[in-house]
Amino acid sequence: MGELMRQHWMPACMIEEVAERDGTPLRVRLLGEDMVIFRDTEGRVGALDEKCPHRRASLAFGRNEECGLRCLYHGWKFDVDGNAVDMSSEPVDAKLRSTMKTKAYPVREAGGFVWVWMGDPDQVAPFDAPNWATAPDRKISIVKMHGSCNWAQVLEGSIDSAHSSSLHSSNMPTATGVSGSTATDTAWLRPSADKAPRLEVQKTPFGFRYVAIRKPIVNEDTTDYIRMTLFVAPFTVHIPSNDQYHLSQMLVPIDDENTMFYWIAWHPTKGISQDAWRKFCGAEIGKDVEPITFRKIRTLENNYLQDREAMKAGDFTGIYGIPTQDMAMWESMGKIADRGDDRLGSSDKAIFAFRTQMYRAAQAVARGEPALGAGTGIPHAKLMSFEGIVPKGTDWRLLNVSEEEMAIGADQKSRTDLEEIVS
Repeated sequence: MGELMRQHWMPACMIEEVAERDGTPLRVRLLGEDMVIFRDTEGRVGALDEKCPHRRASLAFGRNEECGLRCLYHGWKFDVDGNAVDMSSEPVDAKLRSTMKTKAYPVREAGGFVWVWMGDPDQVAPFDAPNWATAPDRKISIVKMHGSCNWAQVLEGSIDSAHSSSLHSSNMPTATGVSGSTATDTAWLRPSADKAPRLEVQKTPFGFRYVAIRKPIVNEDTTDYIRMTLFVAPFTVHIPSNDQYHLSQMLVPIDDENTMFYWIAWHPTKGISQDAWRKFCGAEIGKDVEPITFRKIRTLENNYLQDREAMKAGDFTGIYGIPTQDMAMWESMGKIADRGDDRLGSSDKAIFAFRTQMYRAAQAVARGEPALGAGTGIPHAKLMSFEGIVPKGTDWRLLNVSEEEMAIGADQKSRTDLEEIVS
């Protein structure tokens, strides 16, 4: 799975974390590799192996100055490309000065994130920006939160439409007079009270899309309430929008037992401010999550500060914030959940599809085949979910599907292949 991941560009951090030129270097761990991210004097972003190649001291403590990162131990200094530009402890004529390099990862900036390439440095894939990068920077808001468990059980929460009707019912209440998910300052109102959606799955070249079909409050005999979600391999999920902003998540492996959770709210013209988004999610830096590490204040050890009195008064979970409600479920499964003990139901079709597809994708990579979703031609910028009330009989597979997607093979054969798997 690590080889599969390394055929995709990985989000290392938010741009805001390394916005300052010559600012504090940022320690980052991705796929079990430790690196340091910094912005140099000229505004270029570098991503280097955290350990200095000299004696393996951490460059995260280094001096970021004059277009390079200088190790505190002996003063060796490296630029954003990993070249040694000064080695103050070595003679001026030392041959080592002209040959010394440290590992540097290719870097891109887009959509509020710093992205790094961790695969073969001689086969760097073209960078395809995600759909939210089409919005202006000021219309992209990001929640970041550390999860103390494996990335796959976090991602499975993002592709599980059924749980939102229970776990998040206080934040996503049923409401009359709305035709779709409607955002207020404190909740997303829904036009359905149906807690047992009917799920259908469609395989695609980027992963799969699936739909949760519910009965609406009004006109249930003639209409359906549709919530479509896209899984974009290997770690991105586009979940149904509301009337103010679109929603995407990235569930990024730090290592086998830790995940960085990103939740992006974005829109080309409307949207929600960064401060309001983090407040709504209970993910304000310094209040709900720690600076730098983004570890939660509400944890498994303190029962996520669950308020039983609030539960008696009507709050379903007693846990503040949608992400923390999810974290309570994911982390309580253990660092790596034993899926042999799962008892899946009909509402778990997307979960089964994900496990089956990614298992087969890992096998394919082991055989030397390209990673799922890593090929060219996938219109990442145009991939969109869908949410709303539609007439019964509407083919949900054609909702929000671009011409480019149709051209790359979202055909009947691919649908049948996966429908046979998940039936």
